[in-house]
Amino acid sequence: MARPSNTAQRKEEIVLALLHVMAEKGYEKASIQMIGKAAGLSPGLIHYHFKTKQDILLALVDWINQAATDRLNTLNKGLTDPWDKLSAFINARLATGENAMPQIVSAWVVIAGESVRQPEIKVLYQNLIEQQLKTLKKLISDVWKEKTTRNKEVINLSAAVVAAMEGAFQLSATANEVMPKNYAASTILSLISIVTERT
Repeated sequence: MARPSNTAQRKEEIVLALLHVMAEKGYEKASIQMIGKAAGLSPGLIHYHFKTKQDILLALVDWINQAATDRLNTLNKGLTDPWDKLSAFINARLATGENAMPQIVSAWVVIAGESVRQPEIKVLYQNLIEQQLKTLKKLISDVWKEKTTRNKEVINLSAAVVAAMEGAFQLSATANEVMPKNYAASTILSLISIVTERT
């Protein structure tokens, strides 16, 4: 496997620096100077790799999506049972433990907020939510054998699951101290089990 170029490595360092700064300060307060300090780079070097802070944010959205995909692929390895695949999908997004990064959750909440303000972020955010809905419809219809991805019940349940996941992210980032620990993945899977009458 080819080694990443210095440019690719440097860009990833900058993107991860924005992730860490944004998780603490939000996007608006994440200055190029703060990002540079977190990455151990000068502001000039940040601008050499990214023209604007928004360019770094766009790259961060891609990085978060890839991290989620990688985590799912790890959890999905060797699975054939539809319920196990659905569980892997939910756990890849909500379960804590190995490979969990709380900073990603905080950053994702900020990105959702920025999608209201920035049209380019909104398009990316909506596309990622649409991908999740499509995947969930397939996984849920595989579990709910008499239903297809076109059934209203599957479509609505998929939308409710995405809404629950996004809500869990929001609460994890903003009210973590009052929410029960490790509740989201298992509770959502239990609700899907009840709705689909899985025993």
